[in-house]
Amino acid sequence: MTTGSLFDSEPSASTQHTAGPRPGAPLAERRRPRTLDEYAGQQHLVGPQGVLRRYLNAGRIPSLILWGPPGVGKTTLAHLLADALQLPFAALSAINAGVKDVREVIEKAKSRRGTLLFIDEIHRFSKSQQDALLGAVEQGVVTLIGATTENPSFEVIPALLSRAQVYVLEGLSKEVLTELVDKALAEDEILKQKKVRVADYNALLTISGGDARKLLNLLEIVVEAGTPDAKTGELVITDEMVQQLAQQHLARYDKGGEMHYDVISAFIKSMRGSDPNAALYWLAVMLEGGEDPKFIARRMLILASEDIGNANPNALILAQSCFQAVTVIGLPESDLILAQTVVYLATSVKSNASYVAINAARALVRQQGVQPVPIPLRNAPTKLMKQLGYGQKYQYSHDYDGNFAAQEFLPEVLSGTVFYHPGNNGSEAKIRERLKGWWGDKYRY
Repeated sequence: MTTGSLFDSEPSASTQHTAGPRPGAPLAERRRPRTLDEYAGQQHLVGPQGVLRRYLNAGRIPSLILWGPPGVGKTTLAHLLADALQLPFAALSAINAGVKDVREVIEKAKSRRGTLLFIDEIHRFSKSQQDALLGAVEQGVVTLIGATTENPSFEVIPALLSRAQVYVLEGLSKEVLTELVDKALAEDEILKQKKVRVADYNALLTISGGDARKLLNLLEIVVEAGTPDAKTGELVITDEMVQQLAQQHLARYDKGGEMHYDVISAFIKSMRGSDPNAALYWLAVMLEGGEDPKFIARRMLILASEDIGNANPNALILAQSCFQAVTVIGLPESDLILAQTVVYLATSVKSNASYVAINAARALVRQQGVQPVPIPLRNAPTKLMKQLGYGQKYQYSHDYDGNFAAQEFLPEVLSGTVFYHPGNNGSEAKIRERLKGWWGDKYRY
């Protein structure tokens, strides 16, 4: 049910950290930071000017959702925040906690105001489990810190999401990861007794995929399994050696680790590249590895718009139907629906014109700011606005032949700016001809 004890005996979780890791603990556990100053990365949150550091300086934190990839420090950060504020601390894992467990924590928290409740993998909580949290969070019985690798907009109910601040944890940079390796070799009580030199970092960083926990565990495997030089006693870590040892020890598919991201990347790129066979293979890898089918269906929804768009508008409809069906039916039957949708998307005509268009439009807004709305397009609910000419000279399209009247819809300084370039396919070729017929040479279609 819980992660660690339900409540620490002291007012915060600090006893878990300051006492040090248990004997025989893995390297990643031995190297877990004990203070925020030891915490690696996420300076936008915990650095001197970081938003969470400012909350700590004020002596409080709001309820938080920490969203980021595996191994970037979400769980550790929750413990350190409780440590820094000396708050009572409770932890649940959404994998095996139920509504009863949530209510038990809340009842105990009523006698220990200010309790910080950490929920790992909160995206796995059902609606009823999240509903059970709502009142306690709203009334301040607990301060919630949820950790998730999935977009909380999809996985956390709106009522709970509106009562928490969402903060994104970034993937750890090459410099941060390299420093973690060097410090572990120099400072860890076990590793520093060995003569180890890292000649190549690339394989360590690539195989661990930005996951600090996996990086340290991989380093430990390599140091323990590697053979030191017979003459010097020095173990030299090379890319070739790391790759060889990693193949022997690492799991084939870790849905919580970097392979999760590698496989979904291969899956999306196979559909984008119009290869249904490869796409079905990567789909099978994910299903056999226990991947959440809703995660797969959600990514196909994005691809249907980003990579197919108006070249085949039915793709988005089918992808949406797939997501709804998967949500209702679940596995194992959902694999048939996923497979059908994969084949359809992979074999569909492609266009990223809408994706390129909105990115270009947003980039211009960020660069130039928001331009004034043309007077004819403005709403005129008051007498003064009407006197100022708001809405005048607007031409109602349906009053004209073909339901079209040529007029300016962009701000004057942007007149003629083109964001949308129809793709070179049958459906968008028709769109291009239609636009050219309406606008003539204005947009150069």
